[in-house]
Amino acid sequence: MYEGDGVDLRYYRYNLVDTGLYDKWFRLNIIHNVGKGKIIVFIDGVKKFVVKDHGPGDLYFKCDVYAAPFNSSNYMESRWKEIKLYEK
Repeated sequence: MYEGDGVDLRYYRYNLVDTGLYDKWFRLNIIHNVGKGKIIVFIDGVKKFVVKDHGPGDLYFKCDVYAAPFNSSNYMESRWKEIKLYEK
């Protein structure tokens, strides 16, 4: 769902969520209200992005690096800690 291009954090490819996060630890909170079809993203406790989701489908959570931008290094890394999932 979220894609970083080495500098910016984006929702898929086009919608900018936040900038200046490269090589920094930050707290990421995501509220996905499935019933209302709404996703809200917080970075370090500040609301940064709100978007309508893509509708019903399979829901899952994954921490991963999917692909590097064209003409970039082949080295990709993401580090995660203290992950908590809450369900209403």
